[in-house]
Amino acid sequence: MITLHSESLTFFTPEPIPDAAGHFFDTGISAGFPSPAEDFLGQRLSLDEALVKNKETTFYAKVSGQSMIGAGLDDTDLLVIDRSLEPENNKIAVCFLDGEFTVKRLRVSNGEVWLQPENPEYPIIHITEANNFLIWGIVTNVIKKV
Repeated sequence: MITLHSESLTFFTPEPIPDAAGHFFDTGISAGFPSPAEDFLGQRLSLDEALVKNKETTFYAKVSGQSMIGAGLDDTDLLVIDRSLEPENNKIAVCFLDGEFTVKRLRVSNGEVWLQPENPEYPIIHITEANNFLIWGIVTNVIKKV
């Protein structure tokens, strides 16, 4: 596994594990009253197949910080990032900005780009020609610990 670390994100290259699928119950899990799950046969589910569409261009990164908590991205969450997807307005993106990686919501209007945090305690960043800026990839999923 290849690991790259910056101040705000730690990147991991996915390594698929053959036959690593876990049991999957396609009947839904009740968040109300319990239901007898033993009556249902489980299928196998591979998280690689469910979360990764483009294996060659997909990476994982661990979030460090609180700037995206309003979007449900908390400190230590694991992001699934696809570098082959086109950046679009309102997408959550991993960007390289002035020597550091960051994750923010893209705001694009009239040819201008802003990086919008999802926490009011953090400023919106206006991207100008003076910035060293690259949209590195688009966040497709988040994996949380409970």
